[in-house]
Amino acid sequence: MESVLIYDTTLRDGTQGEKINFTALDKLKIARKLDDMGIHYIEGGWPGASAKDWEFFRMAAEEPFKHTKMAAFGSTHKHGTSPEEDRQLRAVVESGAPVGTLVGKSWDLHVTKILGIPLEDNLEMIRNSVAYLKKNNLEAHYDAEHFFDGYKENPDYAAATIEAAVKGGADAVVLCDTNGGTLPHEIEKTIGEITGVIQKVTDRKVSIGIHTHNDSNLAVANSIIAVRAGATIVQGTINGYGERCGNADLTSILPILKLKMDYPCISDENLSKLQKVSLYVSETANMTPVNSRPFVGKSAFTHKGGLHVDAIMKEPRSYEHMNPELVGNKRRVLISDMSGKGNIKYKARELGFPVDENGYDYAAIVNRVKQLEQEGYQYDVADGSLQILMEKLTERFRPCFELESFRVTVEKEKDRPCHSNAVIKINVDGIEEITAAEGYGPVSALDNSLRKALNNVYGRALDQVHLVDFKVRVLDGREGTAAKVRVLIETRDEETIWSTIGVSEDIIEASWQALADSFQYKLARFVNGTNQV
Repeated sequence: MESVLIYDTTLRDGTQGEKINFTALDKLKIARKLDDMGIHYIEGGWPGASAKDWEFFRMAAEEPFKHTKMAAFGSTHKHGTSPEEDRQLRAVVESGAPVGTLVGKSWDLHVTKILGIPLEDNLEMIRNSVAYLKKNNLEAHYDAEHFFDGYKENPDYAAATIEAAVKGGADAVVLCDTNGGTLPHEIEKTIGEITGVIQKVTDRKVSIGIHTHNDSNLAVANSIIAVRAGATIVQGTINGYGERCGNADLTSILPILKLKMDYPCISDENLSKLQKVSLYVSETANMTPVNSRPFVGKSAFTHKGGLHVDAIMKEPRSYEHMNPELVGNKRRVLISDMSGKGNIKYKARELGFPVDENGYDYAAIVNRVKQLEQEGYQYDVADGSLQILMEKLTERFRPCFELESFRVTVEKEKDRPCHSNAVIKINVDGIEEITAAEGYGPVSALDNSLRKALNNVYGRALDQVHLVDFKVRVLDGREGTAAKVRVLIETRDEETIWSTIGVSEDIIEASWQALADSFQYKLARFVNGTNQV
């Protein structure tokens, strides 16, 4: 079976996604993670179009990558100029990357109506641009933009663009579903036909690649069917980041190819790094991770119903399609009003509590959890608070700090926004810490003040910890301003993400509960030397 090569374009195509922006240093750090995971190609950016990308390639040239080849992206030369005269094309060569990837038009609609040039001139631009890369000793990839749309409307011309790239010396031609509207059976049929076109043009090996977008929610499926049809290079992005609905998600493609289809695209050891890489990229992009993302999402191997939990305790594959540890994920069992003793026993074992002969009354624990959920708590969405609760109910909780008191003031002046201050007193092993801090609001001020106090005791343990999400829900609006509120806080560091909860008639009190649990949770792992969720 021929190997499938993975071509990551997170650093270029992924940055076209809404709200995603990387600095040159961000890109270099992500590239190191991708190289460590064994990715074959990393498309670093467009050096001819971006000063930031040019800076990235300058830094990447000094980086001792072990597994990956760096690719510089560009386009075919401008109409009316030669490759040597085209500044952007020269930048691909001068970037120092060993691979050059050029995008060109394969849909006659774009040639005549967007570029406004003769069809034959476009073919010449493709052929000459690829030849220019080969003349300068680069591995040349040709990205046939809008290929599948073009092939549907004018198959002869779309095929002619591939022929032009091959005649120019392309090492790989990548068929792009740029608009994301092609269906799997159309992908399969087209690749089979293009394979024949290439074989008629040359006897040398020319790899076929696939580049898909997710506008029809088929990017992963289209990438997989392309491999079955003969594609040996798969382009995609970590977490599927990209323009509009995103690109093909490598966090799904990699385990499918490796585990479901037995393609030797990545080692077992490197595949087990997948979830951490997914989280690292989302953290760097400042994007909230999608819990329901297949394979690497927090909820991908999560079980809630008592019958399901009872079954996976006996045989995990009864409700799981694979071992989550193969992609660096883990099985999770949720505790809620749907829970039975099996859920509690599993959770106790997961948290490291002795399960057998421990004297715990699991029925009493179940009843207490259900009672708290009646009061407004929701532990299936607050794993951090659940762990603290379980530790308390089994007399294993050792607080990293205890609250003595806090005071929050909010000041409003005419024509100026509200201003908040918080003073907090905590106790750590008999030592009192009193700190004050400002914030954009009362919870922000409390957060800042508590961090300052804890940093005095635990050093810089909380430097990489920050808020991802803050949600407030009124539980019963009929009570008006006296109604109970539920506050859910989601917090993360560079590698993990956790949720905590608070419930009270006072929004500040509820916020404090969730905030305190979040820091207790993190600090317990810091003190114990582990960062696992």
